[in-house]
Amino acid sequence: MRIALFEPDIAGNVGTIVRTATCFGTPVDLIEPMGFPWSDRAFRRSAMDYAGSAQVTRHADWQAFNAARHGRLILATTRGAVDLWAARFQPDDVLLFGSESAGVPDHVHAAADLAVRIPLQPGFRSLNVAVSAGIMLAESLRQTSGMRAIP
Repeated sequence: MRIALFEPDIAGNVGTIVRTATCFGTPVDLIEPMGFPWSDRAFRRSAMDYAGSAQVTRHADWQAFNAARHGRLILATTRGAVDLWAARFQPDDVLLFGSESAGVPDHVHAAADLAVRIPLQPGFRSLNVAVSAGIMLAESLRQTSGMRAIP
């Protein structure tokens, strides 16, 4: 399982997602350009003391990411055709989350093997991307036995 962030806008969300992914032993792919200047110092601050253990790969753009990608591409989107609780995950899936301001463009949406939505109460549009990533990661790891036992 991997998490991929498509052109993220907010450094704090990236740090939160990296921290969450690191706690669950999950690598993170960052697809540039990002909406903030990347600096190792700012990243370490946003990811707290988890940055040293994080598995983060930066990709220059969508094409570079897609060329390096292995496994199914599972897009988290409010336009998803499949409800999260009905989705069936595989251990090598890549969970893709769009930018906070624009999501993903149509060509990226079309490249997804599965478009999944997290069900919300009527009248509510979306969750914060870091919250969505945590929910989807936990469910995908639960299904694939990727959750490690906590002593």
